[in-house]
Amino acid sequence: MSKLKSMVEHLRNLENERKNLLLEIDELKKMADSKSRALESEVSMLREEVKSLRVLLGADEPEPEAEPEPGEKKKPQRK
Repeated sequence: MSKLKSMVEHLRNLENERKNLLLEIDELKKMADSKSRALESEVSMLREEVKSLRVLLGADEPEPEAEPEPGEKKKPQRK
């Protein structure tokens, strides 16, 4: 009988831990989403600042090419 009680208690503890972990996962997802939105906003503001500075310095200057992502090959330049 004591073995059965022990098993029941163990199952309750596991269910409790599962519930707590699911809550923690939800909170972490919310934090990740919030950080993502903040970064998107910051990138957008920086792009606008770059556009403004280009206009201020002269619109005839070409835009610099973006650096390729790691693992990507550089595209050959056309002339």
